[in-house]
Amino acid sequence: MTRRSIVGVALAAVALALALAVPAVAEDWPNWRGPHRDGTSDETGLVSSWSRDGENLIWKADLTTRVTPIVFDGRACVSGRVGEDLLRQELVACFDAGTGEKLWERRFPVYNTTVPFSRVGWASLAGDRETGYVFAQNVDGQFIAFDREGEIVWQRRLGEQFGRASGFGGRTLIPVVDGDRVIIGIVGAGWGDTAAPRQRYMAFDKRTGKVLWVSNAGQVMFKDANNNGSPTVATIDGRRVVVGAGADGWVHAVDAGTGEPLWRFDLSLRGLQVPVLVKGDTVYAAHSEENTDAPGVMGRVVALDGTGRGDVTKTAEIWRTNGLGVGFASPTAAGERLYLLGNSADLHALDLKTGEPRWTLNVGNIGRAAPTFADGKLFVTEENGHVFILEPALEEARVLDEEYIEMPEGRFAEIWGSVAVAYGRLYFTAEDGLYCVGRKDAPFEVTASAPEPGLDPPSADARPAALRVVPAEVIGTAGEPVSFEAWLFDDKGRFIRKDEARWTVEGLDGSISAEGVLTSPAATTAGKVEATFGDLTASAQVRLFGPLPWSFDFDDGKVPRHWIGAGRRFKVAELGGSQRLQKPPVERGLSRSSVYIGPPDMKGYTVEADLLGTKKGRRMPDMGVINQGYTLDVMGRHQRLQIRTWAAHLEKSASVPFPVEADTWYRAKLRVDVDGTKGTARGKVWKKGEPEPGDWMITLEDPIVVQEGAPGIYGDSPIDIYYDNVTVKVNE
Repeated sequence: MTRRSIVGVALAAVALALALAVPAVAEDWPNWRGPHRDGTSDETGLVSSWSRDGENLIWKADLTTRVTPIVFDGRACVSGRVGEDLLRQELVACFDAGTGEKLWERRFPVYNTTVPFSRVGWASLAGDRETGYVFAQNVDGQFIAFDREGEIVWQRRLGEQFGRASGFGGRTLIPVVDGDRVIIGIVGAGWGDTAAPRQRYMAFDKRTGKVLWVSNAGQVMFKDANNNGSPTVATIDGRRVVVGAGADGWVHAVDAGTGEPLWRFDLSLRGLQVPVLVKGDTVYAAHSEENTDAPGVMGRVVALDGTGRGDVTKTAEIWRTNGLGVGFASPTAAGERLYLLGNSADLHALDLKTGEPRWTLNVGNIGRAAPTFADGKLFVTEENGHVFILEPALEEARVLDEEYIEMPEGRFAEIWGSVAVAYGRLYFTAEDGLYCVGRKDAPFEVTASAPEPGLDPPSADARPAALRVVPAEVIGTAGEPVSFEAWLFDDKGRFIRKDEARWTVEGLDGSISAEGVLTSPAATTAGKVEATFGDLTASAQVRLFGPLPWSFDFDDGKVPRHWIGAGRRFKVAELGGSQRLQKPPVERGLSRSSVYIGPPDMKGYTVEADLLGTKKGRRMPDMGVINQGYTLDVMGRHQRLQIRTWAAHLEKSASVPFPVEADTWYRAKLRVDVDGTKGTARGKVWKKGEPEPGDWMITLEDPIVVQEGAPGIYGDSPIDIYYDNVTVKVNE
């Protein structure tokens, strides 16, 4: 299964001799791109060959995963998938980096998504050296902080709380830790100032999960609901900057301290999937789609000046190389070369300063993962089960080692992640597990890389240049007080101090004190808290929910402001002499919409709504209600009722025939009950005006119940759907 050139073997022997003679530089790998966030490590003495049969294979943990491991705090941690049929789940697990012993594993049901099981566990994790926390974004939008023992410190439901989209492609952005912040990318439509479907970035307090800022970086609607261009953080021109490749085809840069958009660069007619690389003040970006300024030309690599402001499409480009189909793998820079792995597994070396191609080496058929550079070697994976160790030179590269990994049934093991370098070892994943490769006779020592250089603190007399309200987004209980703070920053985005401000409210029922404490009546309300300091202003979005029951009839002619995902896709229109909520055909994008009307920690309730679907030709809509992660779907196209929790896997669903007539009002009712780890979802649908059926018409028994979730409404149709009299009440 393994081939090595004679030259490669000789080079490997020389490298091994040198490694034994030279003390290794020990580092960790706390994020998917390593200690320098660029795919490189300063470690030396790394192996130049290995074998699944045992050569330099220290340990292997059996699990199904596709990510780049993070290795820090003596642990190697990954996300992945586990189970079959009704028991399929996403997992996050940590292993002892020295021995491979499993330290902990946590499993999560997958719901409110169309992502297939094969793509579950898409995103790598992020580690924080200071707290030991591990941060995970699951494919369905669960964003979780784990402590060292694997206990959940805090969690957020990004879809139900902030409108994060989750599509069939499964591509999921990786969190990034920067100081006291953990930052993620969001693609979707929320509410209020975030109602428009856009590419956004969000920062959370890494210890508490409090929202620090929300950045509306995207200026146009996203072109791809799946986005793989995970953000990175770097110091550019004396400020900490978040740079991400957007689902709207633009490269975005925002201030890491405040979320203020700094610049944007229009790169592609499609969404970007390649995470950018930042070296110094230069940003390297790539894609394999059509270019905005050269339709018909597929693919481009660009070097951008990262110090600009505003739309820098015409001013920031340093160099470009057209025609390279690099669609997923992030660039890696080492020495004078920029290394990129193309979609067809062609490894390209470009001149770092000019972009001129220097050499190309094919390493298989499909390239998905960023190359890793350490100890003078390139470590490269290929999706069809190949792991390469290469020795790059200025004008060529030599293969030192090639290993092929296959599954027990004889097919190749998929490999989607990069190689992590830590503690003198190589850590990587394949479909069949997590591998640790290194010298077996070398002592194992847990050490941390040198901390990233930080910004100099602001001067004592620094003048405030930006104001932020913290928390920047609140989802709470009406009637309970909420405290806000005014944070001041200098012109480089550095935090100066918390200070007093003049506080006001907009759209909220309630008042706010001079100390920033919001009080409200015990009824649902939504709006803004605004702060003013001198000539600076800032605001936070607030949704406070009163006790059940809730009822919405749309007689005021308005879409409820606090509903997630409704503001730009739904409207209120007259039908049959009354005001109804309408889901009209979309001009672009998916016809499918899920709207959430409450917080994600709800349970023990029943959702009801009136539904009416129109008909055009043979087309009829699917429409329904959502309860705690379960959807009751009145399926006009298929003339049946269905309860499901995971649309991509209907093993976990129940269906019954049901005649659906066009232009007819139906009443839909969905109840969910939880009993320990199991649960039952029950539904019924009847024509409005007729007696409610005494028995439930459809039941789904779930062995791994969704423990809590927001209520909502659902629609999937290229033609009109109408809703009315939506209610949510406590189970009787």
